[in-house]
Amino acid sequence: MQQVQISTGKKREVVDITDEVIAALPKTGGGVVTMFVQHTTAAITTADLDPGTDLDLLDFLDSLVPNKNWRHPHNPAHAPDHLLASLIGASVSVPYQDGQLLLGTWQRIILVEFDGPRTRNVCIVPFATNS
Repeated sequence: MQQVQISTGKKREVVDITDEVIAALPKTGGGVVTMFVQHTTAAITTADLDPGTDLDLLDFLDSLVPNKNWRHPHNPAHAPDHLLASLIGASVSVPYQDGQLLLGTWQRIILVEFDGPRTRNVCIVPFATNS
């Protein structure tokens, strides 16, 4: 397992972490690698990162948040950050072979920041299948 720190610079942001994941992979053999973000206001998934699609994703997610009185104890305005991160999830798993991710043509691994700017800890855990 390897841990990497990802710095974000905005309240809401999409950060491509594909290269960091590739750097943590074994150079020979294959398996599945899991990426896990150790925070409740950030998420990890795969996405197409053509120009502007990161902003489309953030706009779409923001459109899901209703205007209401939240009950989150330490900061009610912060509740949507937790809920959006929960919708996407804290981890994603991707197959790999010989140091390369077996992603689709347009897929990238992304960290989605909902409460930045911050430094986020991501665990990268390759599981070898010896194939």
